[in-house]
Amino acid sequence: MASLINQKAPAFTAPAVMPDGTTKEISLSDYAGKYVALVFYPKDFTFVCPSELIALDHKCAELADKNTVILGVSMDDAETHAKWRETAINDGGIGALQYALIADDAKKVSEAYDVVHEASGFSYRATFLIDKDGVVQSATHNNLPLGRSMDELVRMVDALQFHEENGEVCPANWQPGKAGMQATAEGVKSYLQEHASSL
Repeated sequence: MASLINQKAPAFTAPAVMPDGTTKEISLSDYAGKYVALVFYPKDFTFVCPSELIALDHKCAELADKNTVILGVSMDDAETHAKWRETAINDGGIGALQYALIADDAKKVSEAYDVVHEASGFSYRATFLIDKDGVVQSATHNNLPLGRSMDELVRMVDALQFHEENGEVCPANWQPGKAGMQATAEGVKSYLQEHASSL
């Protein structure tokens, strides 16, 4: 699995079911100047997936405040996405999500991001954080049974923006409001002297 970290995110154009329920073609380039959380999941009407997408929906407003757009992706077609959105949460559906679901039934987006799970043919649970310049800054890949933490996605957006704004790097377990670190030998020494015991 080739790493896309610090590389230009592969461009794509694909149909997507939008927050208002309509279907239209979207491109990654439509979101230039914004941060993009590109969130792959295996399949509609399955098990772990609805919990992830609903948890992500709960973060939508918070991420929007951070200039971050969420794009969900699976290999289902737009019609199946629409039906899942129309299925009540209590019946195993996901409801009217506030973000777009890309219909990658041709597998082109999943293949471009190298997230195809060989045994099932579906996508891994993979998340790519793409910066305002279209460069991949973070990528996580989970096997199919392992659901992701959407709090961690928000933390990574915060960490990236903190680094961009302050020039400092983010040490282990960094959270907004905590100290960053100067990326120098003296910066490491100073940080560890003060914070090593609380890591």
